[in-house]
Amino acid sequence: MQAIKDKLQDMNAMRKAKADAKSEEKVEKEMAKARVEVAHEVRLAREAEAEMELHVAKAAEKAEKEIAKHNSHSPHQQNDAAAATATDYHQP
Repeated sequence: MQAIKDKLQDMNAMRKAKADAKSEEKVEKEMAKARVEVAHEVRLAREAEAEMELHVAKAAEKAEKEIAKHNSHSPHQQNDAAAATATDYHQP
């Protein structure tokens, strides 16, 4: 009779150990999945940051071209054009 009780206790202990190991494995898998998701989001953020830097650089180039284009005109030419436009509006 004692042997049967011992056998049942051993079986219960083994079942508990397996259940604990399984729940621990589940937790570890969830943590690994979370790490993968975090790594993915970090990669996406880095890509977005690189794209943003590219757009900022392009915008800076366009701004420099516009500034250079407007600076290439002499101030005297700009004043003449403004004066001609002003006189056109005042003529009947």
